[in-house]
Amino acid sequence: MTDGGQGSLLAQPLQRPSAARVAAHAGLFLLGAVTGLAGTLVQAAWFPGGLLLALVGAAGLFLGGAYATGGRGGAVAPVAGWIVAVVLLTTARPEGDFLFAAGGTSYLFLLGGMALAVICATLGAGRQPRGGPARLGK
Repeated sequence: MTDGGQGSLLAQPLQRPSAARVAAHAGLFLLGAVTGLAGTLVQAAWFPGGLLLALVGAAGLFLGGAYATGGRGGAVAPVAGWIVAVVLLTTARPEGDFLFAAGGTSYLFLLGGMALAVICATLGAGRQPRGGPARLGK
């Protein structure tokens, strides 16, 4: 399959990420964990507004991370932090304390957050090849 003489635009070699990109993704991971923790506390406190606030905050972080870094990895980093925090908070502790009740709101938060994670990672700005706009059929 030929690329019409535009091989330099379509097939760019992968490069090692810069230190700034690694730091940005690590910061987004931590922000995702904090958002998961805050969402866990808020979603049960003020129903239904707390649930909506938690989900909108998570979606904003996921999609904002994708646009801030210019790639879908910027959405995946906070999603990973959110999932790690939420999964760690779903386990019951030996003292009997837990943050998630066995109600519909908790399940809506967990499943809604995961659905938003997939949507935002899919809609996030993917990396585009560099160069000017091309017209087909020239």
